[in-house]
Amino acid sequence: MRNYIALAHQDGDSSYGVQFPDVPGCFSSADDLDQLVNNASEALALHLEGEALPPSRSLTDIRLNEYVAKELADGAFLIAVPLITLTGRTVKANITMDAGLLDAVDQTAKTRGLTRSAYLADLARRDIMF
Repeated sequence: MRNYIALAHQDGDSSYGVQFPDVPGCFSSADDLDQLVNNASEALALHLEGEALPPSRSLTDIRLNEYVAKELADGAFLIAVPLITLTGRTVKANITMDAGLLDAVDQTAKTRGLTRSAYLADLARRDIMF
């Protein structure tokens, strides 16, 4: 899985904005800081869908960019955003876990109106994002 460094900022009471120095034209936003990486990852995947992946620079190289350095001095911050490319194709996977934990997974999935697979996929996606 590849990560891209994003420049995040907030002007006053506005939403948080994100842009990707290595992926020009890809932007995202979130009202809540906790949703920023998730929204940015989704925007990144949609922007790059069907495109050749641009090279991703290191954090050090991104920080040396003059524009980025100015934005950081003005209060912006950098975040690593995973590129999760969904294929739309499902694959059956066999997993092993404690029976009590599996019961808890199934009960939680049921209360949320999800299948076990959908619930575990959602948990994995959220864990990868943070």
